[in-house]
Amino acid sequence: MAEAHQAVAFQFTVTPDGFDFHLSREALKQLYLAGVYSWKKRLVCAKNSFLSGVYPASPSSWMVVVMATAGSFYCQLDPSMGVIARIRCYLPGSRFLSLQSRTVVSAALFSTGVWLAAVLLCRHSLKLLLSYHGWMFEPHGKMSRGTKIWAALVKVLSGRKPLLYSFQSSLPKLPVPPVEATVTRYLESVRPLMDEEKYRRMEALAEEFKEKTAPQLQKYLVLKSWWTTNYVSDWWEEYIYLRGRGPLMVNSNYYAMDFLYVTPSRVQAARAGNAVHSMLLYRRKLDRGELPPMERMFNTTRIPGKDTDTLLHLLNSKHLAVYHRGRFYKLWLFHGGSLLRPRDLEMQFQRILDDPSPPQPGEERLAALTAGERAPWAEARARFFSYGRNKVSLDAIERAAFFLTLDEEAQGYTPDRADCMDAYAKSLLHGKCYDRWFDKSFTLVVYKNGKLGANAEHSWADAPIVGHLWEFMLGTDQFQLGYDEGGHCRGEPNTQLAPPQRLQWDIAPECQEAIERSYRVAKALADDVDFCCFQFSQFGKGLIKQCRTSPDAFIQLSLQLAHFRDKGCFCLTYEASMTRLFRQGRTETVRSCTAESTAFVRSMADARQSRAERKRLFTLAADKHQHMCRMAMTGAGIDRHLFCLYVVSRYLGVRSPFLAQVLAEPWRLSTSQTPQQQLKMFDLDKHPDHVSTGGGFGPVADDGYGVSYIIAGENLITFHVSSKHSSAETDSKRFAGHIRQAMLDIAELFDVPPRAARK
Repeated sequence: MAEAHQAVAFQFTVTPDGFDFHLSREALKQLYLAGVYSWKKRLVCAKNSFLSGVYPASPSSWMVVVMATAGSFYCQLDPSMGVIARIRCYLPGSRFLSLQSRTVVSAALFSTGVWLAAVLLCRHSLKLLLSYHGWMFEPHGKMSRGTKIWAALVKVLSGRKPLLYSFQSSLPKLPVPPVEATVTRYLESVRPLMDEEKYRRMEALAEEFKEKTAPQLQKYLVLKSWWTTNYVSDWWEEYIYLRGRGPLMVNSNYYAMDFLYVTPSRVQAARAGNAVHSMLLYRRKLDRGELPPMERMFNTTRIPGKDTDTLLHLLNSKHLAVYHRGRFYKLWLFHGGSLLRPRDLEMQFQRILDDPSPPQPGEERLAALTAGERAPWAEARARFFSYGRNKVSLDAIERAAFFLTLDEEAQGYTPDRADCMDAYAKSLLHGKCYDRWFDKSFTLVVYKNGKLGANAEHSWADAPIVGHLWEFMLGTDQFQLGYDEGGHCRGEPNTQLAPPQRLQWDIAPECQEAIERSYRVAKALADDVDFCCFQFSQFGKGLIKQCRTSPDAFIQLSLQLAHFRDKGCFCLTYEASMTRLFRQGRTETVRSCTAESTAFVRSMADARQSRAERKRLFTLAADKHQHMCRMAMTGAGIDRHLFCLYVVSRYLGVRSPFLAQVLAEPWRLSTSQTPQQQLKMFDLDKHPDHVSTGGGFGPVADDGYGVSYIIAGENLITFHVSSKHSSAETDSKRFAGHIRQAMLDIAELFDVPPRAARK
């Protein structure tokens, strides 16, 4: 076939007269263009590294300083106060370097030194300015004079448009809070959850910890904060994620959904073509430093280990790993040094869909190894995939830009099917337990009816980072690339492209047994997941704002009320908050169950309480929640500090009953808000049907709930509720009903009538 000949640059045969070479001009051309692309990327990376290194200055500012210095010097003015003359004395004289030339070189060296000093001064000043967080605690809509001056200075010092890493050296480090403050906030957070006896016991443990153990641990932690960029992030990644030996599926990975009401194309291969091309455009922007998230989004895989996993991240990857109907493929993303166009990608995906070949023995459920326990997967990987064709094929998957599943099912929102969103969520969270590669940074899932979804590994980054990519992909797919009238990608395909390469495996019976064991573990875990995904369309943030509170506080208090009605008690509640104001910041915990929120919830259960009193308690609880969110975002949280103190205690072999008790407390209500419109790729008011459904995650505690929500536009909130069938205390649909009613009951306090729900 012609495609096969283009895959190599030359062929040769042995004849009686010697070697007979056959060169392929097309193949050599492709090799040349690929080399040009590689060098272009290196030059762009070098350029961006330099520009980020001198930020907030620019090369043009260096030229201005040099020319100004040289001009003033030749006007008989010496801005260096004799420094240029001294530098000139140290330069060697020769017939190639005259006195005038040495003067010019000296002036250039002096100007460069002044310019670098100014860069460092501006960068340090910007770091000090960014350490100010008082603006977050000011009343909404009001800005003090000091904050206005601060904002103006930040704008001036920020200079030109920053690149991906421009602010890295200017961002402040995450501060280590005082132990006294952290312990005080902790005791305040658990007070409404404990009876008097249990609280007094915890208070005594806290006092003992502060007096005896904490000072030593805090000294080591402060030392680590001086030495490292972020005193939390590396330990959080290692001990919370990479050292976990349980399955990633359900327990750690999370998912993202497509548009709720709109499907841009029903042609599976075409939707995959546009989606993949959009993601590669996003990756190119990342490579050029034009976008603000993280660099490990692409070309990244979690590698299993016996005791701890590691992250494999490549600077570049030029292929995609694809799974369809039990078979794995390697698909090249470039041709002639350029990205494949969406129509070319569609053609390649259609070739995979049309391939009638059956899976090889053991191939169909191979990915179940990534869904089961980590230690058995590490053992199987070392034993069966460290040599031969298995290693080559596994490398093709682990070194791919990302993983794509062409799913055989149809999913998405259908008004006439009550459980359609529940099935959609479960499909993305765990699928069949063997049709997603759970170790990849993310798996893109394209369903038979054109719907999309993603399953993301958690260790490399948190959900808002994937959300940033997801918004870009959806907006680019629908509003920039588009489709023709038949639902196909625009343009004409290049039929000369070599077809996707089928990966080859030699899976021994012992390996197949290991695959089946992992599959049974994963299947039991997946079958236990109880999911309810629903749209709350009676109102959204538009109505909530009329209650004069933040939408997030409104929803969190609704969740507290719903949980109390569901279980008759309060529980430790986790809400994820970002700490991106600091260098390499990730998340902090907001403990949403407070004394103020419990007082409000109890008032809603007390028929003797007046509406005015309930509104007053709601306002106090909402204000408290917003204050705690601001504290967490500005580095004054509770849980990351205590976690790091615990890690230090384990390193030192110091036993702390207080820290052991803190770390053992279960989060029976784990919540997270999915950000919306981070990029503003389109106007949601003009395109209300293009709302995103957000994403979700599995339950954190065996007897608890996981709740993710997205405030999509002015009149829609989507909730993703998870729990486990095996727990007699939980029921996701029941809890979803309590959430819906709690939202309506709180809105009724403010006399704001909900609108009719969308059918």
